[in-house]
Amino acid sequence: MKIALVHDYLTQKGGAERVFELLCKRFPEADIFTSLYDPKATIDLGERIVNTTFLQKIPGAAKYFRMMAPLYFPAFRALNLQEYDLIISSSTSFAKAVQKKPNARHVCFCHNVTRFLWDTQTYLREYGDYRYFAPLIEKIFDMMRKVDLKYAQEPDLYIANSSVVARRIKEIYGKKAIVINYPIDTSKFSFSQNKDEYYLASARMISYKRLDIIVEAFNWLGWQLLISGDGPERERLQSKALDNVKFLGHVSDTKRTQLFSKAKSVIIAALEDYGLVPVEANASGTPVVAYGAGGVLDTQIPGKTGVFFKRQTPESLQGALLESREISWNYDSIRNHAVKNFSEQAFFNKVEQVIEQSCSPQKSFT
Repeated sequence: MKIALVHDYLTQKGGAERVFELLCKRFPEADIFTSLYDPKATIDLGERIVNTTFLQKIPGAAKYFRMMAPLYFPAFRALNLQEYDLIISSSTSFAKAVQKKPNARHVCFCHNVTRFLWDTQTYLREYGDYRYFAPLIEKIFDMMRKVDLKYAQEPDLYIANSSVVARRIKEIYGKKAIVINYPIDTSKFSFSQNKDEYYLASARMISYKRLDIIVEAFNWLGWQLLISGDGPERERLQSKALDNVKFLGHVSDTKRTQLFSKAKSVIIAALEDYGLVPVEANASGTPVVAYGAGGVLDTQIPGKTGVFFKRQTPESLQGALLESREISWNYDSIRNHAVKNFSEQAFFNKVEQVIEQSCSPQKSFT
């Protein structure tokens, strides 16, 4: 069986890209396709050949990949995948549009519906410069929504990373999705029973991550907070932070692993569709303090692996932080929870069973 692996664009290194990296490792003989590829900015694919679209030839396209939005659908439709028996796409937007030969199967790991089309106001808030072009953008997006709905019918099977995303796929695309929580490479995270006196937030500095809530809560508490990551919100957040809050910027994978293993807790204030950070924290034996909505409801056990706060406010987060201080955490149990439920082996046991069923001629998914 000849397999093609397809991802939206390989121009950054986020949660979706980490999942695609695992798929590439699991299927070493598969051919890799994407719209744009910047090997210095994304996951390490070693010596694997990465096939790209005509967008790769546009100067600056990889750097300004968001500006290419209207061109992605035609770029993926132009890919020739007629020789492949199984297409596995990894998509938050465009890769699901690829064409397959009549008897082939297309399994889409859908990290989300196309968020900038279906949650446009949030998207424009995150990328402030775009708001000046909002009237024009809305007209373009309205046309793209129709195309997105059309191409969303291409995959034979959707796999969602959480129940939240599965509901969204059903509501917007009218397609049923199987929920398989995405894994992490548990071997990359070190475990420590001995926690230091700092808390950690690890996120891109964009508005929906709600790092402003975290900064304000720790300003009030005076506890040490470390924030790793970078983004357009950094300058604004730094201007609000007191001396107990330190911004680390981008850190290496090795440093990030150390930070996770020694933190008292990892803080998540965003409403995440899934979110790998809470699982990564647990794999380090570290509890999380998280906004209690979205993907964390699939991955966390209150009082055992983390604490939830109910509202996205500094006061609600402060209450959860104080609650977490009173819990005698079993760090071994937290680590075991992650390994048992979110390891690569647990993930691929489920995935391969689903793919085998999907490739059966008698099996139909609607």
